[in-house]
Amino acid sequence: MLHPLVILLIGAAVVIGAILALRLHAFLALILAALVVAFLTTPETIYEFAIGRGMTPAEAEALSTRPLAERVADGFGRTVGQIGIVIAMASVIGICLLESGGADRIVRSALGRFGENRAPQVFAGSSFLLSIPVFFDTVFYLMMPLAKSMRVRTGKHYLFYILAIIAGGSMAHSLIPPTPGPLFIAEELGIDLGLMIAGGFVVGLPAAVTGFLYAGWAERKWGLPLEESPDALSRLKKLTERPIAELPPLRLALLPIVLPVLLITSATGMASLGPDEAGAWWQEVVFVLGEKNMALILGAAVALMMLFRSFSLKDSMPFVRDALLSAGLIVLIIGAGGAFGQVLQQTGIAGTMEGLTGSYQFAVLPIAFLMTTIIRAAQGSATVAMITSAGAFAGIATAAQLGFHPLYLALAIGCGSKPLWWMNDSAFWIVTKMSGMSEEKGLLTLTPILSIMGCSGLIVVLILAALFPLA
Repeated sequence: MLHPLVILLIGAAVVIGAILALRLHAFLALILAALVVAFLTTPETIYEFAIGRGMTPAEAEALSTRPLAERVADGFGRTVGQIGIVIAMASVIGICLLESGGADRIVRSALGRFGENRAPQVFAGSSFLLSIPVFFDTVFYLMMPLAKSMRVRTGKHYLFYILAIIAGGSMAHSLIPPTPGPLFIAEELGIDLGLMIAGGFVVGLPAAVTGFLYAGWAERKWGLPLEESPDALSRLKKLTERPIAELPPLRLALLPIVLPVLLITSATGMASLGPDEAGAWWQEVVFVLGEKNMALILGAAVALMMLFRSFSLKDSMPFVRDALLSAGLIVLIIGAGGAFGQVLQQTGIAGTMEGLTGSYQFAVLPIAFLMTTIIRAAQGSATVAMITSAGAFAGIATAAQLGFHPLYLALAIGCGSKPLWWMNDSAFWIVTKMSGMSEEKGLLTLTPILSIMGCSGLIVVLILAALFPLA
């Protein structure tokens, strides 16, 4: 019988090797790893795990004798049932913001309000906000023309603009649902979605500030020229200087982002009052509308209304179709991660993780951070790294076992997905090629900024867990 830690290392090696050596899609790599872990886990181990989870001997026996592919499929289905609609609706919100001009309106309104001199702050804040429902790669595609246009107008701060976009967007991408990574972690560790959103803001904002400060220093030290042809600059000017009257109103542009966040966090706050304070009809309405699926559906409905202002129903449907196709791939990856996590827990890995920390329970936070960082550095994907680590630590994600709320464990994993960003991540190439950076300049600026933000985020998590354990 293999030790659970050995099985974990084998599973992680399968994920990394399948992605790097075999060039498999992340979905296939995670499913393969789940099958390997399920094969290596003995029926006796599964039986002990089930009894420890409170199952009856008959239920434990039934689980231990189920075919390994069935156990993998069960984990996949459970995860997709929890997050599938949320990710699909978030993808629809994102495409509607981009195609309707709503995202452009948010950024340009902020620039008009705060002025060109504060463009780096505007880019950081806008990318942080937009990366809550929109994938980071897409946010960068949106923001780069604006950054180049601002560089043409001001004649300076090009590197500052680029790194400010990264400082804001990358932290929201790994800490605040409904982005897939933090959404999966919240579900896997049993954390209320509203609490995860609030915690992501509390940790993500100061971490983004440290990245922003580094961005200013990097601009002063190295800078970066803008190398564009006259024709490219002409097209850029047309793209970024559409009449603002053609864009959606600012309040409407913000509503698809703000509405789901407010509904979910309101329901969380209402639930914290306890049963004695609940029962009024309006409180029941808050609970219904604040349920994560309903909140994102309402946000998507508002976003579609905004899209219909610019396009007919017929012309809008291709955008929605593309959004759902993109979401489908993400749901497959997250579902495979859930399958991997479920069979990993059946190995008894929770007891091993408890043994690693010993009497010092806070050690689990840096351990989870380092594990996520190593997996991220090895295979490139922040989401895959978070999925893998969440599966390893889900078995101990209770306040009684940790001594603090599992929210802090989730945030430590999210921060661990930031450091050591380099050339095995497709987003690294997107940033360098779109901005005109060399690979050397990317390693000199992009890798440090994410590493600094990840480490500073972990420090904030450790401080919060010590001062406010919420247990």
